[in-house]
Amino acid sequence: MDNFHWTKLFNPEFYITMEVGGIPIGIYMVLFIVFAETGLFAGFFLPGDSLLFLSGIYSRELVETFFMIPSDFSNVTILALLIAAAGTLGNIFGYWFGAKSGQFLYKKEDSFFFKKKYLYESQAFFEKHGGKAIIFARFLPIVRTFVPIIAGIVHMEKGKFMFYNILSSLLWSFTLVFAGHYLYGFFNEEFGIDLKKHIETIILILIAVTSFPLIMKAIKAKRNHKSQ
Repeated sequence: MDNFHWTKLFNPEFYITMEVGGIPIGIYMVLFIVFAETGLFAGFFLPGDSLLFLSGIYSRELVETFFMIPSDFSNVTILALLIAAAGTLGNIFGYWFGAKSGQFLYKKEDSFFFKKKYLYESQAFFEKHGGKAIIFARFLPIVRTFVPIIAGIVHMEKGKFMFYNILSSLLWSFTLVFAGHYLYGFFNEEFGIDLKKHIETIILILIAVTSFPLIMKAIKAKRNHKSQ
């Protein structure tokens, strides 16, 4: 932490390998960030998809914070389940907030941590896809922060919300955590490439992939606006 620079806040490896007094707290940081993306509405700032992918690479180190498990598959499965649970809880909190007082966000002024346009974009996304939006949103930065709130605002049936909430959290977590874990092993064994030495490249690729749908949507909306 002596060489800390604010840009590290955007690097998921910073959280995964974090220590306090020599004690690793990476697993706690990962679970908190996953919860905070929807539970605390900090989705645009905190790393999401790249955090899960890199967590898969560091799965053994993260799980060993709690207990030692020889089985590689068990380690990555436990980690994916823990992350899915954190994501589920975050969505529940977002839904609760939306149902209780989410309307005030439409009156809130823009700030560094909050942009009202993201709320409207998420609302349009939810109205277009309905309950499935909760699943799609899990894989879209920013949108996943606000969709649970929108679901609460429109008072989506709780049982239906929980079904999509749990399913989306499991799909998101297992897909990215397992991808990170097994792609790391594949590249290491087949090509002798240690992905831990190419973290910045991985992050840039993941940001480009996850941001592509949002960029295309913005371009399409701009074209439609001009044609009107």
